[in-house]
Formats: sequence, C-alpha cells, structure tokens
Amino acid sequence: MAYATKRIHNIRTGQTIRFLKTSEDTDGEVLDMEATFKAHSREPASHYHPSQVEDFTILAGELTVRSNGQTRVYKQGESFRIPKQTIHSMWNEGDQQTVVNWQVRPALITEYFLETATGLANEGKTNEDGVPPFLQAVLLLNRFMTVYRLPKPAFAIQKVIFTALTPVAYLFGYRATYKKYID
Repeated sequence: MAYATKRIHNIRTGQTIRFLKTSEDTDGEVLDMEATFKAHSREPASHYHPSQVEDFTILAGELTVRSNGQTRVYKQGESFRIPKQTIHSMWNEGDQQTVVNWQVRPALITEYFLETATGLANEGKTNEDGVPPFLQAVLLLNRFMTVYRLPKPAFAIQKVIFTALTPVAYLFGYRATYKKYID
C-alpha cells in the first residue's frame, strides 16, 4: 500500500517513485509523487489516462515528452500538464538523472497500478522495458483501465479481447493484482 515517503524502484526501467501524498492522504483528490528517471532511459509505450490530469515540474535534469504528435524537452524549473485522454510518453534522453514532481488528479487507483507494475518488473516478470507477458498485460490493462490505457487498438476492441482472455490468464496463474506488491 502506498504511503507518504514510500519509495518504489523499478529495476527494469530504472525509475524510482517516492510517494509524497497518496489517495488516502488527499481523500482521492491527488496522488503527489517525486519520480526519478535514470540517464538515457528508453521511451515507454505511449498511453493515456481517460479521466485524469497529470502535472509535472522538472526539479533536476531534463525530460523528453511526446504528446499530441510533438516531442519537446523540458528542463529544470519548467512545468507542463498532460490533459486527460491525451496520448503521451516521457523519458530521459539526457546524461544526468532527471527528478520531477508528478501530480495525478484525481488519484483514483494509480498508486496500485504503479506498485503492481514495479513489483512485476522487480521479480523478473517483465521484459527489459518493464512490459509483462501478454496474458499478464491483459489482466493489468483490464483491472486498471480507469487510470491507464493504450491507444491501440481502439478501447472497445481492447475491452472485448481482455474480457475474453481474462479466464485464460487466470488459468495460467496470472492475477490482476498481487497482494505482496500493494501491502
């Protein structure tokens, strides 16, 4: 369970997240974090948040952001917002680590998604980029669709596929969440 000052570190992506204020701390209004991106990190999968706004302030280093088909590098002291339903990705192409303040509004269940994805990566249950096997991804994307979605295929198609494959994923031993990651 996320709590203020808890740190999670993804050994696959090199990203560290320190929770500053959790959903519980803010009655669900905001998830406030400090995220550290290692130097020369890779661009993650593009994604969007259907009902959340993200605000970022670069505290150190620089962050490359792809959004709305445009790529921009933000430097220390700069801030930007990712509106809900905006397809985006971000990473650190620079030579030094990047530290950002990251706020998600409303918080919803984002902290559980981050803890689960990090736990899977740290146990070697993802590829080098932190992406889990297909059936595990099906369960994660289905469970966390309120906070994280892939842009392709269309959401309606994803929903049909994920619903159909959920029993198969469970038969293979995968779970949508793992208590050990969110305790």
